[in-house]
Amino acid sequence: MIREIRLWPDPVLRRKALPVEAVDASIRTLVNDMFETMYAAPGVGLAAPQIGVLQRVLVLDTRPRQPEVEPLAMINPRVVATEGGLSVYREGCLSIPGEAEEVERPAVVTVEFLDVEGRLQQLRCEGLLATAAQHEIDHLDGRLYVDFLPVLQRLSMRRRAKRRKLELPGNEQGQSTAL
Repeated sequence: MIREIRLWPDPVLRRKALPVEAVDASIRTLVNDMFETMYAAPGVGLAAPQIGVLQRVLVLDTRPRQPEVEPLAMINPRVVATEGGLSVYREGCLSIPGEAEEVERPAVVTVEFLDVEGRLQQLRCEGLLATAAQHEIDHLDGRLYVDFLPVLQRLSMRRRAKRRKLELPGNEQGQSTAL
């Protein structure tokens, strides 16, 4: 089922997601819905808070740029190590449509997480996968990529985001609509 993507500055995007206590059928359904929503948008990553669910779940599919990387669902993910220097990537976000800015992050990260079967996994992420994993984990902590930008640039983006949100068809009240 395709879920509604919350648009910045929706306050839910600033809330910290809670750890998943048990990987069960409801979490697997959430993961499936998140993949369906992400592909429909389209995007390469989606965190549960972006659809209004405050649980530590994210999905990634970087195959458009990394064909060798399989789609991933990460439950309770956390970065356990970083390597090398920093890389700069022009990031966009499904919750901030029409915007993209360069953000500097660690180039290589190792992420520990539970898979959809509840098994503990560890994955070394490079390139777009490293950037996307960090971007989505930030969502789980109530952070957005705009937080890495200078204040004036962030304020300008916020004004544009509010204007776009008000201009969406069928959105006379300024409510976000499904993408």
